[in-house]
Amino acid sequence: MARKQKLIEPIDADFDDVSAAVLGPPQISQKINVLDAKLPVLGPPPTQGVLFHVEKQVEYRGIEMGVLENGTPYLTESGLARMCGADRKVINRLASNWQDEKSKPRGKKIVKLLKSFNYDENFLFVPSEYNGSRINAYTEPVCMAILEYYAFVADDKKEQAIVAYRLLARQTFRDLIYTATGYTPNREALDSWKHFHDRIDITLDAVPLGYFSVFREIASIIVPMIRSGIIISDKVVPDISVGKAWSKFWTDNNLAEHFGERTRFNHEYPDYYPQAKSNPQPSYAYPDAALGYFRQWLRINYLTVKFPKYLLSSAKQGKIPTETALKAIGAFQGIDQIEK
Repeated sequence: MARKQKLIEPIDADFDDVSAAVLGPPQISQKINVLDAKLPVLGPPPTQGVLFHVEKQVEYRGIEMGVLENGTPYLTESGLARMCGADRKVINRLASNWQDEKSKPRGKKIVKLLKSFNYDENFLFVPSEYNGSRINAYTEPVCMAILEYYAFVADDKKEQAIVAYRLLARQTFRDLIYTATGYTPNREALDSWKHFHDRIDITLDAVPLGYFSVFREIASIIVPMIRSGIIISDKVVPDISVGKAWSKFWTDNNLAEHFGERTRFNHEYPDYYPQAKSNPQPSYAYPDAALGYFRQWLRINYLTVKFPKYLLSSAKQGKIPTETALKAIGAFQGIDQIEK
């Protein structure tokens, strides 16, 4: 039986000192892949995911719709159900049990429609926050696929879905919702989201199966940065700071003995980044077995020590205003409340 570990308090000294807490060579059960509890103890596991905030939401002609903080238009669950002429509970069951539903006859048809919109996410909605409550925001490709299903594919076709589909054939989904909500996008803010999403898209298929990349795991940092007014661009690339710190922690603590060896993959920057001139960029991908531990390290170690230094250094270099850096640092003090 593994002996109990002494908790490492988060964090007075620099996180590099945490390596002293490694208690001995780890063991991995080959059958169930469970660690023998001999890693440095970082603290409680973080809440997964970041809720997007709603910028505007209205009820237009009886249909709830809105715009997320990154400019993405959406329908609420009841709004989508109303537009499709379906019961909200039916949409909720479909989305809540999507991993099972997509292998059933109805789900297979919807999957096919989703692929026509280049949508292959594991969930049908974006978890979001509106006036302190969680909502399910259904974005354009999901709405259009489900609407098309009820209008033209389902055995019990819905007249309301046909009418709505024809409406959206005359006016785009985005234009309809922007007009209904009176939303005018902020170009600089949208450019920040564009830089973030373009890099997410370009790394989607680059990471080998069974591994994760640092960049795709730091949305919990980038989203609050953008919310705080930091313009994410080729001059502000926080994953380089995270990647270097995590790589050092990985080697200093011999984490390959716990989780297996990391590997290399080719990371590429979008072509409008100056860094794209030297694409591809060789980067590390880490075993999925280490993902939960990485998330704890990010919260307990990086955010408390290295990240404030990174932001203040960026401010000194003139990449971001000092007041914006301080606002972003303050934003992370309440991140647990944001995510709950």
